[in-house]
Amino acid sequence: MNISTPYVKVDLDKVENNIKRMVKGLSDAGVAHRPHIKPHKCIEIAKKQIALGAKGITTAKISEAEVMVKGGITDVLIAFPILGENALQRLKKLCQKADVKTTVDSMTLAEGISKIGEELNTKIKVLIEIDGGLHRGGLQPGQATLDFAKEISVLPGIELVGIFGYMGQIYGEGNRENIKVAAKREADMLIETKKLLNDNGINVEITSAGSTPSSTFPEQLTGITESRAGNYVYYDMNAVVLGIAKEEDCALKVRSRVVSTPLPGYASIDAGSKTLTTDGSLAGANYGYICGKPGVEIVKLNEEHGFLRFDPEKYDLKVGDEVEVIPNHSCVISNLSEVVYGFRNGKFEKELTVDARGKNY
Repeated sequence: MNISTPYVKVDLDKVENNIKRMVKGLSDAGVAHRPHIKPHKCIEIAKKQIALGAKGITTAKISEAEVMVKGGITDVLIAFPILGENALQRLKKLCQKADVKTTVDSMTLAEGISKIGEELNTKIKVLIEIDGGLHRGGLQPGQATLDFAKEISVLPGIELVGIFGYMGQIYGEGNRENIKVAAKREADMLIETKKLLNDNGINVEITSAGSTPSSTFPEQLTGITESRAGNYVYYDMNAVVLGIAKEEDCALKVRSRVVSTPLPGYASIDAGSKTLTTDGSLAGANYGYICGKPGVEIVKLNEEHGFLRFDPEKYDLKVGDEVEVIPNHSCVISNLSEVVYGFRNGKFEKELTVDARGKNY
């Protein structure tokens, strides 16, 4: 198939292998998988994850959940504060269609959700978010979480079913051994806080955590009930740098074309910041890895151009040459594209719609 560059190329076999490996590893450790859909935002891939063993999905924003529920997925955790009357009324509609849970870390959030539960004459399931060290949100583990749990347990329109944490600082651990230690610390924090709640008469079942780095070591997560790993479905160069994936595991690449060679050692490709993410590399100042050309660096992005620098004695790039780029951070790429192109064995198979593209509200 003749596809205009730049475009997002997805290896469907690698996607399926990545899903199977993640589900099996977690299952062997007694942990269920509730993948975050933000790396792909695609109903078809989310359904593939469920078909291969995931118990449901996680979304960030309520708009993503709306798309997924409309697409037939009925077990959803919204892992973001639901705040404001508009969002609450949308939550109300979703709860009438699917098994929807969400997170709380303040009375403002909890009281708003409880009000919706009362209107529905039911109890909306919530998890208390715990701050695992990223300081992005959540209660502090231990006594502060217990005090909050007691406070919200009397609200008539919610049911406290678990605790939730995201330890995003794990991406800064640098190597596999440090990640392994951090994964155990992540699990222990939730397990200990759950025990504290249960010992004080507040019985919760769910302990929800797990990023792609921590879930690479599922045995370290034993004792939590579910992992929300998401990035693994595609992986990216930052995962490769961390040692939790190999280049051949990376299922998403951006196919691009050289459009200009203004000087020896200089070239521009037709993939800029509107196609590739400006998210940085854990390995240095670059904007992705050009497959098979380790000495060619993407040093800058404009909106429509990627700036390449290389040794002209080692590489000869000409206008019209095509390259494939593994992005630093794959989770941003889908949100920049209406469709991605699925390939098997190097041959185009089908387009996949990025159904929840732009659903960031």
